[in-house]
Amino acid sequence: MKQHYTTTVQVQGKGETKAAAFSAALSQVQQAVMRSTENILLRIEPQDLRVIKAEEKITREKFLFFFLPREKRHYQVLLEITVNVTAINTGQVTFATL
Repeated sequence: MKQHYTTTVQVQGKGETKAAAFSAALSQVQQAVMRSTENILLRIEPQDLRVIKAEEKITREKFLFFFLPREKRHYQVLLEITVNVTAINTGQVTFATL
């Protein structure tokens, strides 16, 4: 009934800081694993993380095209995460009819 398996998922995140971009990507791991299975998930343990793509975009803004120049930074990461999953296989559970 309870089964263990290892899977790899790709997630991406964007943010104003590097930490926000990684946090946005890591928060999508559970959703990505749930999309790939019909079973009930008990535990998701990350085992390995690999950065596939990490980009920093810098835009320069000026007030009225001349005054008060500033730089805005946007970060985007694409991660490949290997996770160990513990799940309940609902196909093996027998239900009694009443």
